[in-house]
Amino acid sequence: MRFVLFGATGMVGSRIATEASARGHRVLAVSRSGQSPLPGVAAAAADAADPAQVAGLARGADAVASACVPPRTGGDPREPFLALNRGLVEGVRTAGVGRLLVVGGAGSLEVAPGQAAADQPGFPEAYLPEARAHADVLAFYRTLDDDLDWTYVSPAAEIGPGRRTGRFRTGGDALLTDADGNSRISAEDYAVAFVDELERDAHPRARMSVAY
Repeated sequence: MRFVLFGATGMVGSRIATEASARGHRVLAVSRSGQSPLPGVAAAAADAADPAQVAGLARGADAVASACVPPRTGGDPREPFLALNRGLVEGVRTAGVGRLLVVGGAGSLEVAPGQAAADQPGFPEAYLPEARAHADVLAFYRTLDDDLDWTYVSPAAEIGPGRRTGRFRTGGDALLTDADGNSRISAEDYAVAFVDELERDAHPRARMSVAY
């Protein structure tokens, strides 16, 4: 499979590129810097918010993926991140690519029906802007009424560098926790789940979650 990965040099994006490349997929790693996250993976510089740049790189691909994150410039990231995803979708449509996978956030996962984790007392204040930006983006994808086959992949509440075990659970809108109430996943295993979804398309036009 040939796919274009935006945000490919970040913590999660670089691991998705590594996992996909190891499985034999042809990855075009796109970032603002144009650097490749690992040897042997083609790279390009582009802005995911620019529909023309997205379309130019995505044309002929089997799928597009985004590991872009909300801007961390100190301002409110909600509108800029929403604009980025709108530009991404427009570019993917223009390119004629029908499959889009998005690295999502965990704050909008539900701790009870209709109750998002980010809205609960004690949710870390520092993470609220990004959580709300991700929630806005998920809401945007859910308004799409064309035939674009998108999947929004939410990680566990805690995600960071770790080991690739290949053992994890997947779900939908609920926050997945273990027997002790912890919700976590390594970035490596998140990448496994993400590339699994890329290959299987098990959650079309929906959000999926992944955790131990």
